[in-house]
Amino acid sequence: MDADTNPVIEILGRRLRLAVIGGGPGSFIGAMHRTAARLDDRYELVAGSLSSDPERSKAAGVAIGLTPERAYGRGMDLLEKEADREDGADVVAIMTPNDTHHRYATAALERGFDVISDKPMTNTLDEAIDLLEQVRASGLIYCLTHNYTGYPLVRQARAMVADGQLGEIRLVQVEYVQGGKADENDPEPGEEMSWRYDPVRGGPSLVMGDIGTHAHNLLCYISGLQVAEVAAEVGTIAPNRLVHDYAGALLRMSNGARGSFWVTQTAAGVENCLRIRVSGTKGTVEWMQEVPQVLTFKPLTGPVEVRTPNGPGTLPLAARASRMVAGHPEGFHEGFATTYSDAAEAIASRRAGQKPDPLALHFPNAEDGVRGVKFVEATVASSEAGGAWTSCELDL
Repeated sequence: MDADTNPVIEILGRRLRLAVIGGGPGSFIGAMHRTAARLDDRYELVAGSLSSDPERSKAAGVAIGLTPERAYGRGMDLLEKEADREDGADVVAIMTPNDTHHRYATAALERGFDVISDKPMTNTLDEAIDLLEQVRASGLIYCLTHNYTGYPLVRQARAMVADGQLGEIRLVQVEYVQGGKADENDPEPGEEMSWRYDPVRGGPSLVMGDIGTHAHNLLCYISGLQVAEVAAEVGTIAPNRLVHDYAGALLRMSNGARGSFWVTQTAAGVENCLRIRVSGTKGTVEWMQEVPQVLTFKPLTGPVEVRTPNGPGTLPLAARASRMVAGHPEGFHEGFATTYSDAAEAIASRRAGQKPDPLALHFPNAEDGVRGVKFVEATVASSEAGGAWTSCELDL
C-alpha cells in the first residue's frame, strides 16, 4: 500500500466512517479488526456496540475513544441510530458470535451500510445463500475477512497462477495445524469462550468453522479453483472432548485436479502452521504463514526460485499489498489491513459512482463466504457417511 496516496480520500474527500459490532473487552479479533481498519488511514471509527451486555458495551466504547452517544448498548440500536444520522457510519464491521452474523449483516444491508464481516459468513447454508441474495439485490459491498489472502506473497502466488506461470493446476495441498487444544486434561474451554463450543452459536464443527474455512478459502484463492467433491473424516482427537478438533479430506477440484486438506487444533507444541502447496504442469509454489516473507517457486525445469515482497519478479497484485521496502518483514496485522483497505477502495468507488481499480477487488466476498459454508457442510456430511465422496458444487 502506497503510504503517499489514499484512494479513499482522493475519491470521497474524506475517510470512510466505520461502526463496529462485537469485538469488545478480551477479544483478540476485535482489536485486530480495529487496528487493520486504521493502518492505512482509510477509515475513521465513529461508533460501536462492543458487547452483548449493554452497560459493558457502552463502557468499552468510551474506553476506545468513542463519544458516549455513539457507544451503543446494542447492535441493533447502533444500526438504527447511525442510519438516521447525517454524519452516520458508512460501513459496519461485524465480529460477533457466528450465529449472529446473518442477523447483523442483513440488518446493516437493509439500512444501506456496506458490510465487513468476520468469518465464517454464517453457520448454515440457507442463511449464507439468503445473505448472498441480499448483497446482490442491494448493490452494496460485502467483504469477508479471510485475512490470509492479504499477505503480499499469497497474492503473488495467486497472480502467478492466473498468469499461467504454473501451467494447468494438477495438485493442491493445504494444512492448518494448531496446538491450542492439545492438552487432553483441559478438553473444554473457559466460560469466556463457551459460545464457540455451542453448535447452535458456533456452528456444526468447531475446527472447520474456526480454521477449516481459512484453509479452504486460501486454497481456492491461490489456485483459482473450487472444490467439486470432498471425501472427509471429521472428529475429535482429545478424549472426552465434545466438539470437533480434527478434519482431514481428499479433494477433487473443479478442473479435475486432486488435493488434500488437513486441519487440527490438537498438534502439541505447534503454534499456527498454515501451509499450502499448489502444483501445475510447469511448476509448484509453496508458502507457510509462519514464514510469510518467503514464497518458494519450483519450476519444472530450472533452479528453485525464492520470491520475497517487492523483490525481483513481484507482480502488481503482490506489490499493491506490501507496505515496506524489500527485506523488511510484514505479517498478520498487515495482511488483515490489506483486506480492509481493498474493501475501502471498493466501497468508496461505489459511493462515488466510479469503477474501482481491479486490483482492489481481490478480497473475499459474499460468494466466497457461501462456498466456505458449503464446504463445511459437505465435509461434515461426508464424514457422517463414512468418508463418501460428497459434492461441494453450487450454482452461484
